[in-house]
Amino acid sequence: MVDAPLPEPASPVPVKRGPHHRPRDLSPAQLGFTRRTRVPWLAPGLLGATALRVLLAHLFGAYLDKRELQGVLPAKVYQHADTDELWVDYVADLGDGFDATYSVAWLLAQPELRVSDLTRPLPRGQVLVMGGDQVYPTASWRQYEDRCKGPYQAALPRADPEPSLYCLPGNHDWYDGLTAYLRLFGKGESIGGWRTRQSRSYAALRLPHRWWLFAIDVQLDAYLDEPQLDYFRHCAETQLRPGDRVIICTARPSWVYAADAPHEYDTLDYFIRKVIEPTGASVALLLAGDAHHYARYERLSEASEELDGAPSTSAQHLVTCGGGGAYLSPTHHLPPQLQVPPAKPAVRASSRSRPYQLRSCYPDHATSRRLTWGIFWRLLGRNPGFSGLLATLHTLLFLSVVTLAGRVLSLPLALMGTVVMGFALGFALSGAQESHRFRPWLLGTCHGLAHLALGITAGLLWSRLGADGPLWLSLAAFGYAPVAGLLATYLVAGYLWIADRCGVNSNELFAAQGIEHAKSFLRLHIAGDGTLTVYPMAVDRVCRSWRAAPDDPPEAPWIAPQEPLRARLIEPPFTVTG
Repeated sequence: MVDAPLPEPASPVPVKRGPHHRPRDLSPAQLGFTRRTRVPWLAPGLLGATALRVLLAHLFGAYLDKRELQGVLPAKVYQHADTDELWVDYVADLGDGFDATYSVAWLLAQPELRVSDLTRPLPRGQVLVMGGDQVYPTASWRQYEDRCKGPYQAALPRADPEPSLYCLPGNHDWYDGLTAYLRLFGKGESIGGWRTRQSRSYAALRLPHRWWLFAIDVQLDAYLDEPQLDYFRHCAETQLRPGDRVIICTARPSWVYAADAPHEYDTLDYFIRKVIEPTGASVALLLAGDAHHYARYERLSEASEELDGAPSTSAQHLVTCGGGGAYLSPTHHLPPQLQVPPAKPAVRASSRSRPYQLRSCYPDHATSRRLTWGIFWRLLGRNPGFSGLLATLHTLLFLSVVTLAGRVLSLPLALMGTVVMGFALGFALSGAQESHRFRPWLLGTCHGLAHLALGITAGLLWSRLGADGPLWLSLAAFGYAPVAGLLATYLVAGYLWIADRCGVNSNELFAAQGIEHAKSFLRLHIAGDGTLTVYPMAVDRVCRSWRAAPDDPPEAPWIAPQEPLRARLIEPPFTVTG
């Protein structure tokens, strides 16, 4: 089914929105933003633009890095320790299609969540942490308005008192050098009932019972900038004490990525060794988004630790939770065990490596593997533009074969062969891990040859018919294009399914499907006795049918679901002691 735009009733005149305004319908004029559909990640224009931005970020990221300039902005430690207990919500990777993003925002905004497995409801967080990628596909003021600010304002128009909002930038927030991000999150303004507090792209929060939350900005694959290091060093040296417990939020689960590329964990390890460890405080929990699923690794106890009795700065739990609204990511390639930091040559300084066990993931491995089959019916429906691109390429390849006129090779055929092979190899290499040196080359070559075989075979068969001339060629091109587009789409689907089995292009396999369901977020509770409990929440099905709620109370969501929208526990709540 083609991903059609959401219906948007037109409003003849702009509506004046005051502080007590409640939309009468779901038109952009009433809401103040447009409800966007999910991002079609394989759309030709988006593929090209994303590739260009990734290339520019890789080549010129250091020149676009504005973190050094943030040193002139106010810096302070944000206080949330003046209460006996505290509830904190965590959500990441949220600014995609309206249905998924708003479903999660609506649940976060509810005064409390009643979960069947629990004896008491879970109150709304007094603090909301957004863990990265608040907008897709690119950062701009309009995308932020439609995909992040608008939905969250509609979910919680007003609140008294206002929950505090802190936000980490992800790679998509960085594509404009943080310009739009700082304008939205760095000015201390409200987003509906949530109040932004920070002035930089990172923040230190003092929580009750000697708990801390350090949200660090580690984007652009660069070392931490000096103003950020100075900020956290000053906070640690002046306020952290032995026995304090720290939650570190980062936009990337580098502990998972380091299993394939050990350097991925270097920045985070350096931060722990140089900033946290000298104070005697311990890192109790690492949180990250970027991968659009839930996964929790727990540190395994070691006899040597128990014998020496020395405090460990290794986190107890490593949690990835990027289910705030973006397409679902696979879990079936997650390693069952990790060494964090990964084993490295002795000449490189690092913390002591410790083993971690995968305790839970959502969706589970079996469900994730089953979802890979969906590529065969979702690729065409979710990415019609991609199928159109394939149809165009194959038609040009077909024509280059038909016009050979008895020659073995021609310039058009050589050119199209180069384009097809380059496209196939580039696609495979873009989705390969560092340790997979030969697999992407082999898979990409086979994929490209399969497309060439399809186009050349069709051209040779047509040539055998003996139909020549411009009219016949035009009829052949117009008749062949839709058939070629369909066959080539299923050829790509088959390639993605096979490549995933080899650990290549798994992200592209799921991005192409654009699965909106299976969202997730966290609700954390620091109790009066200093215990931190984490409640991992799953949203098995997002809502797709909405109505305006103009007559509800001022603090109620502007938009209400017309079908059941519930959250449940992914796994039993787990306790973090530090």
